[in-house]
Amino acid sequence: AGGVVLGKSADKLFSLSGLFAVYKPKGPTSAGVLNLLKERLLAEAGVQTNGNKRSQVLKMGHGGTLDSAAAGVLVVGIGKGTKMLRTMLAGSKKYTAIGLLGKATDTLDATGKVTEEKPYDQITKGDLENVLQKFTGDIMQVPPLYSALKKDGERLSTLMKRGEAVEAKPARPVRVYSLSLRQFQPPLFTLDVECGGGFYVRSLVSDIGKELSTCATMQELTRTKHGPFTLEEHALYEDKWTIDEIARSLEHCMSLLPGEPSHKKLKTEHPSETAVSCE
Repeated sequence: AGGVVLGKSADKLFSLSGLFAVYKPKGPTSAGVLNLLKERLLAEAGVQTNGNKRSQVLKMGHGGTLDSAAAGVLVVGIGKGTKMLRTMLAGSKKYTAIGLLGKATDTLDATGKVTEEKPYDQITKGDLENVLQKFTGDIMQVPPLYSALKKDGERLSTLMKRGEAVEAKPARPVRVYSLSLRQFQPPLFTLDVECGGGFYVRSLVSDIGKELSTCATMQELTRTKHGPFTLEEHALYEDKWTIDEIARSLEHCMSLLPGEPSHKKLKTEHPSETAVSCE
């Protein structure tokens, strides 16, 4: 590749640096979305890559996995922005989740096999609201067996799918800033959750089911906010995955982040938006 003259758009692509957010649809993995984004940008820049070399060409990463079945905000770092992703992992996140009462699955979400069924008709909206208080604040949570957490360098979900015995990870402290019931139409209930890093909404839904003496599994999950990035304002949908749109987005997004001296400070009207880290 020596001596290849890069065009204007390639120059612009490789000068991009910082954090921005994309919309991850239901279905693909977070890594899959990132790869698609990379391919799209390199193609637009006219950069020829031979398959597996593409990752070295363009530095990109994401700030926290969303399960395949989940949708919403995925924070992406490009260039020097990849170094800022570590702080994003700890940042607060907001989700809207739909839970289903009366069924449990091995993955704790709709992609898994049903492992248990229990009656749920006795549960009232009041019961559900009362239980939510127990899951607010600093709580202990056992992460799901099917998860991206690793044992001996391999994801638990990979080991589970191979049929290997996997021991549950011990409960660990997590933080729930707010939790409210948006809708109750049995067997479905919709929750709004704001939580810190390392929190599993699937586990929350399952634990709520147990606390109500029935069982529950997560049907749908949407991440509506991650740090200062919101689904409404900042997440770029696939039709906006262009070099110019991302350059524009980076300019806007970098002004949201606190503590980067070279960037505009956060506007004081949004004190809530400064809570990026909760460690």
